[in-house]
Amino acid sequence: MIIAAFLLQALATADVDRAITAGIQRGVFPGAVVVIGTRDTILYARGFGHFTWSSTSAVPDPRTSLYDLASLTKVVATTPAIMLLVERGQMSLDGRVSGYLPDFSGAGKDAVTVRNLLAHNSGLRAFLRLDTLARDAKGARQVVMREPLRWKTGTHVEYSDLNAMLLGWIVERISGTSLDSFVSQNVFKALGLSETRFRPPKRIWSRVAPTGLWRGTSIAGTVNDQNAARLGGVAGHAGLFGTGLELARYAQFWMGNGARLFRQETLSRFIVRQGGSRALGWELRDSTTTDNWGRRMGSRTFGHTGFTGTSIWIDPDRGVFAVMLTNRVYAPRNPRSITRLKEIRGHVADAAIALEEESTK
Repeated sequence: MIIAAFLLQALATADVDRAITAGIQRGVFPGAVVVIGTRDTILYARGFGHFTWSSTSAVPDPRTSLYDLASLTKVVATTPAIMLLVERGQMSLDGRVSGYLPDFSGAGKDAVTVRNLLAHNSGLRAFLRLDTLARDAKGARQVVMREPLRWKTGTHVEYSDLNAMLLGWIVERISGTSLDSFVSQNVFKALGLSETRFRPPKRIWSRVAPTGLWRGTSIAGTVNDQNAARLGGVAGHAGLFGTGLELARYAQFWMGNGARLFRQETLSRFIVRQGGSRALGWELRDSTTTDNWGRRMGSRTFGHTGFTGTSIWIDPDRGVFAVMLTNRVYAPRNPRSITRLKEIRGHVADAAIALEEESTK
């Protein structure tokens, strides 16, 4: 029985290795980090490929390599910041955004609440090119504040970076400090996430997976998102960098292991479906597809993805998570890199369930 369980674990591990290696060979991403685990155990942690398509570049490491987390910023930084302020009684999920940000005004905007921003049913559009619409961070903020609603609040789910930007500004307004300072002191420090940060200093750029090329030179350590860059590198929707193992620790925190930042009812409250596939901040498993979460993760699975090629998925019922970090935006050699990446994430998620099952036998 022990030998059989060992062989099955080896098969599940091989499935991950095969999926990621195929992704590199097919030009989806030059390298990746995968971490799979349970509430209190890391079952799998490995780096693949290289930082760039050059075999002489660094090999990704789950412990030391930092990735531009892109939209994972929304759930690793902005969402827990809002949760803390709610628990402290400094704000309400049903508080009007205009009450916290008076310059957010216009037709229908008085109806928009913090909950609407988290659930992505505020009525705001998905995206604006702030880097072309504004010269600096102040101007970019003004553009967002003036943006009209496209739908009546609460009637339409539209995943929107603007929602997360507003949430970040609310955190700053209430806390009296910058978003990065607030989450660093109140979230990351409490969870022991010493590598998770906005605006990584130049001294550690050699450990950051590059996301672009400029005149033949790899760009690493500068946020890939143009809007976050226009906002100074710190924004509610993007700008965070982190490692595979620290994201694993964050996943374990949501599964009840680690620092007790929030009451259990608060954690549970934020993963309840609000509409479509959205919870509060988080995305929920969609039963119509196997992309991202595979075939075996449960119906209450929650997580998020990032444009740069990052993802975190947590199955609270099975007690398993899968973290996958890539820099698929770095000179992709596959014209369908995002489609292929979603398929690979699904394979990794299925393997995560298999690893968890064999670890408990």
